[in-house]
Amino acid sequence: MLTFQAELQKFDKKGEKTGWTYIDVTAEQIKKLNPGTKKSFRVKGKIDAFKFVGVALIPMGEGDFILPINAEMRKATKKQKGDSAIFQLAIDKEEYQLNEELVACLKEDKKAKTNFDKLLRSHQNYYSKWIDSAKTIETKSKRIAQCLFAFANNMDYGEMLRHFRDQKL
Repeated sequence: MLTFQAELQKFDKKGEKTGWTYIDVTAEQIKKLNPGTKKSFRVKGKIDAFKFVGVALIPMGEGDFILPINAEMRKATKKQKGDSAIFQLAIDKEEYQLNEELVACLKEDKKAKTNFDKLLRSHQNYYSKWIDSAKTIETKSKRIAQCLFAFANNMDYGEMLRHFRDQKL
């Protein structure tokens, strides 16, 4: 377990990471946590008293990583850019389980499943976590339907969002 204090930061313009809140995890800290790694890996732990699991540390070069701090984490800890917190990190070896409803629907749609299976596991997880983050059953159902449409039409995540946003116009 790695324990340290860090200040939350926020990217201004950084490509796909624009607007992300994060903390830096230095190469020295990574050597203590997961020696020799240069690839993204999942961690679990605490931000102050808030527990989390399955969050990916993302490599930023020179052995340094970032830990994204999502909206749920910020809300639970009442922390935002500029605030400090105590972080406890450990490697999370538990494999993420895809959303059960999504998996069941993919079994019924061969074309969508074929394209879904071509995605990297991390991209599959991203769609599944987006579905899981829905606060209502209606939103969850809508997101599953949007994903199935996107997979069947070989759309990436951004294309899917734009397609359904444009449908509302």
